[in-house]
Amino acid sequence: MGLGGISIWQLAIILLIVILLFGTKRLKGIGSDVGEAIKGFRKSMNDDEKPSVEEHKGETLDVQAEKKTESTSHKD
Repeated sequence: MGLGGISIWQLAIILLIVILLFGTKRLKGIGSDVGEAIKGFRKSMNDDEKPSVEEHKGETLDVQAEKKTESTSHKD
C-alpha cells in the first residue's frame, strides 16, 4: 500500500498518463511556474515582516515648531 490506499503501480500509471497528456516540456514549464510563484510568495512574506528603509526614504515630514513661553506675573 502506498499513499492513502494507492499502490506504487497505480501512481506510476497515473504519472505515465499525465506525461502522455501534457508532455514533459509542458510539465517542466508548469513546475517552474509553480516554483517561481512559491519563491515570490516567500519573498513577499519576508518583506512584509521587515520594515524597509527604502519605504521611508524620500518622505518628508511637515513639522511646525512652537515656542513655549512661560509668563510668571508676580502679584504683591
